[in-house]
Amino acid sequence: QVQLVESGGGLVQAGGSLRLSCAASGSIFSINAMGWHRQAPGKQRELVASITNGDSTNYADSVKGRFTISRDNAKNTVYLQMNSLKPEDTAVYYCNYRGWSMDKVTYNYWGQGTQVTVSS
Repeated sequence: QVQLVESGGGLVQAGGSLRLSCAASGSIFSINAMGWHRQAPGKQRELVASITNGDSTNYADSVKGRFTISRDNAKNTVYLQMNSLKPEDTAVYYCNYRGWSMDKVTYNYWGQGTQVTVSS
């Protein structure tokens, strides 16, 4: 099992910045990816950004150039720096951890979610 603890959400005005953190603990896989998804009211959960433990990153088109994902492998922690926030970024942000075992089984874990609200 992997436990995820998120922090850093809150209320910010449009154009402002927030930084989300997510720390993983427990049965950490040697090959893994961590990332952030978000879900706005009435919408499906969507990928925001992800990063592998080899530092390969992936971003949703809507956040490219504004958000930056990074990780500290020694701390098993992923960060999401969100700049130039827009009201449409308002959502619950969920940390995601995916690990792959030696027999290629994928394990998927989610954090409890943290609210990000951007006021206009």
